[in-house]
Amino acid sequence: MKKVIHTDNAPKAVGPYSQAVQMGDFLFCSGQISIDPKTNEVFTGDIKIQTEMVMKNIDAVLTQAGLNFSNVIKTTIFITNMNDFATVNEIYAKSFKEAPPARSTVAVAGLPKGVNVEIEVIAHR
Repeated sequence: MKKVIHTDNAPKAVGPYSQAVQMGDFLFCSGQISIDPKTNEVFTGDIKIQTEMVMKNIDAVLTQAGLNFSNVIKTTIFITNMNDFATVNEIYAKSFKEAPPARSTVAVAGLPKGVNVEIEVIAHR
């Protein structure tokens, strides 16, 4: 049975979607961007800070579902500039010290709210 996951510790959806949906032992998390969930303000500055915010938002959704980064089995990173790859990778890697998940990184022309990085994850209980 499909279960919608929501937490106030991650940004509200900016469209008709859920922060995450649990189906059986799998959790499908929508892409997170650099929005501060407390103020709902978008941060479009330094890519390092954007990525830190994104990872914090993902952590909040995982936590709400009773999971953590060790449960993540697949991620997709969307970035607007491949020159930011190394910086994004450096911050991302801090959450996956052992047995990192499968991953794709895709350069895109643009992302919601003018941010430069969006990350989505799939986790398994």
